[in-house]
Amino acid sequence: MRIAIGSDHAGFDLKQELMVHLEAAGHTVVDMGTTSRESCDYPDYARLVAEAVAAGRCDRGILICGTGIGMSIAANKVPGVRAALCAEPYSARMAREHNDANVLCLGARVTGPGLALEIADAFLAGEFAGGRHARRVDKIRDLEK
Repeated sequence: MRIAIGSDHAGFDLKQELMVHLEAAGHTVVDMGTTSRESCDYPDYARLVAEAVAAGRCDRGILICGTGIGMSIAANKVPGVRAALCAEPYSARMAREHNDANVLCLGARVTGPGLALEIADAFLAGEFAGGRHARRVDKIRDLEK
């Protein structure tokens, strides 16, 4: 799977760990920045990742900031993106199965690295269930119009 990943300064260290983990699992990881712990603006990186996913250049996206909230809000402004802020693996799996979420948001200051890796694995392993959930996701798409 081709995964776009981005963070602000608060998520930089977790992003680095996730990239190593995802590449070891056989994924292609596209680092959209930031490149340091120097203060920066999270919407810039949310946009880069979200647009890569929405355009089909990447299969999924992962965004990391301090809480994950800002990244989630910003990414969800891009049409075609369904970004889910998840703090444990069950929600990550359900975000994929029921909501066809295509971007995972994590909070580096609220989720430790071990748990974050589990959340990412659950998100990436999840498959959209379709069926009654497809009708609901279609209604979400209608909201974007």
